[in-house]
Amino acid sequence: MGVRTDPVKVVLAGATGHGRHHLDNLRRLAATGLVEPAGICDVRPVELDMELGVELGGPLPQSADLGELVAATGAEITIVCTPIHTHADLAVTALRAGSHVLLEKPPAASPEAHARIAAAVAETGLACQVGFQSLGSRAVPALRELMASGALGRIRGIGGAGAWERPSSYFTRSAWAGRRRLNGADVVDGALTNPFAHAVATALALVDGPVEAVETELYHAHPIEADDTSCLRVRIAGGPVITIAVSLCATGRSEPYLVVHGEAGRATLTYTLDELRVERADGSVETTVHERDGLLENLVAHIRTGAELLVPLSRTETFTQVLDAVRLAPEPLPIAERHQVVERDGDGEVTHRFLPGIAELTARSAAELALYSELGAPWTEVELRVAGTPVAAYEWRPDLPAADSPRPYLHPVRTLGGVTVTEVRPDDHVHHLGAGVAIADLGGANFWGGRTYVRGRGPAWLDDHGRQRHVAFTRLADDGFTEELEWIGPGDRLIARERRTVTARPVGGAWALDLAFTLTNLTGSPLEVNSSATKGRAGAGYGGFFWRAPGASTGRTTFPGDEEAVHGSRGRWVAMAGTGPDGRDWTLVFVQAGDDPWFVRVAEYPGVGQALAWDRPLIVADTLTRRVVTVVADGRLDGPSVSALAVAAETTIAEATIGEATIGEATIGEATIGEATIGERA
Repeated sequence: MGVRTDPVKVVLAGATGHGRHHLDNLRRLAATGLVEPAGICDVRPVELDMELGVELGGPLPQSADLGELVAATGAEITIVCTPIHTHADLAVTALRAGSHVLLEKPPAASPEAHARIAAAVAETGLACQVGFQSLGSRAVPALRELMASGALGRIRGIGGAGAWERPSSYFTRSAWAGRRRLNGADVVDGALTNPFAHAVATALALVDGPVEAVETELYHAHPIEADDTSCLRVRIAGGPVITIAVSLCATGRSEPYLVVHGEAGRATLTYTLDELRVERADGSVETTVHERDGLLENLVAHIRTGAELLVPLSRTETFTQVLDAVRLAPEPLPIAERHQVVERDGDGEVTHRFLPGIAELTARSAAELALYSELGAPWTEVELRVAGTPVAAYEWRPDLPAADSPRPYLHPVRTLGGVTVTEVRPDDHVHHLGAGVAIADLGGANFWGGRTYVRGRGPAWLDDHGRQRHVAFTRLADDGFTEELEWIGPGDRLIARERRTVTARPVGGAWALDLAFTLTNLTGSPLEVNSSATKGRAGAGYGGFFWRAPGASTGRTTFPGDEEAVHGSRGRWVAMAGTGPDGRDWTLVFVQAGDDPWFVRVAEYPGVGQALAWDRPLIVADTLTRRVVTVVADGRLDGPSVSALAVAAETTIAEATIGEATIGEATIGEATIGEATIGERA
């Protein structure tokens, strides 16, 4: 039997948007006799311009039912160019209807969806080629050969960079654009997984070995769900590290590229241009431009002659692993407008959002194999401001040893005058982390850090430390945020979910940090909160909100009495004052919404917090809600001044609301304090 020369029938699923590119390609290849356009599958009728209709051989059959269309037309190839979350269903439908598939990237929205397609490929014996056009470039195997030859020396890493301009309308072009999910289905339409997916896939194609770990940093300047500015680091077992940094908020277009860093040279692949530039240790530079094979033509050759597929579905498994890391990553962080240049039209509508210097930043990432946060990009930090003055930073993904019970924390926290009033990992208690929430024993797990107090034995090192994992910011602004977290015990046991709300407000010439949290019990049975005190160590009832002040501060005093008087007291407020190493004074006033005992240390070290379990365990059947407001003031205030500031704070906070006057899911009522009120849990 001779080689086939008759045109291969092709149907196109998804003919609008990027589907127009495929229509143009079909028109070009139909003119050569390679393919015969056989039909269009779309949820809406597609109008073809007259010229296109003539060149495609007249009106094409159209149907919203892909399986029916393939069967009716006898199509041998189906091009799937539809929303990401529909790829798996349509690819499987086409394969089972007897058609090979050219599947647009990314191939699937999850490993499970990817596996469904792979199962259909194995079941039918048909081919599925994935539309990573860059992998059709002959520059890719040329670069692989160069790396394998040793000409670049040992490969230290591969860096990728891409910075494009996209108008605001780009993210409203369809219902799924800029979405992570739609109607409960994963979409994963972010900068890394869609427009710059080629950078990720091409970098992965240069190395061998499974993916060991993926770090992600996802951000968005536009008001979208997904990321428009993001970076990641992929660690390959036995291979070089890969970093990719991209953005859709540049002023203009920079061609994306990959840089292979070797100890004896460097190679840069500008994959959109098929250009390979090699710089050797001897100073010589060679630039070559390579041919590119079309993926549809390659699929036709595979059908006609058995030619090897350039991008079979199996070759994209590692890409889908990376996509899944993006899918499961914490929700992208919004980039505050103060970091953007915003353009508007005559009606005041936003047309563009630019990040100054983003192209240079992506280039630095590729050169240094570093993530945005490691390069000091200002919008990677969560920072609280009061009237434009930075007053606190929030570390939401701390790099800490397990024995510290890793958790998010506020540090440094400063007065309006710039005096630092928190401390992290001091020598006396390395697990003290600025201001935050920590519990010594929640369901048997140590979420405080350090040693665990054992009844009859004393403090002991146990393998019982938990961690708080950031899940998402549901609100993030200069004046504060609302955060979702998971409290995970040893063995990755999910114990509780937390909603934390942190707000910064001006109060009486100072400012107040309002921190509220709701813990939801996920164990299915009553959850016990314990402390060292409930296990036999008198006075050590710490657990809940906790603030560690600088240990180098001198002249520390407490109000409304000395340490002995305020430690264990249940008053509405306590205060602490001190003098920093630079000679500047500070005062902190802590006001609570309930009546927990206060845990106070001043002589041994300066710290103030709640005692959720002062002398007996606290049982949480469903949820636990607490709120503490801390006034941060310059100067060393006396007793009457502290009392007045506490009342001012109570009045101010009582007038403020959190969302719809709720903390998490608990309604805030009011409790009278003298002539002032502060919200209290119901």
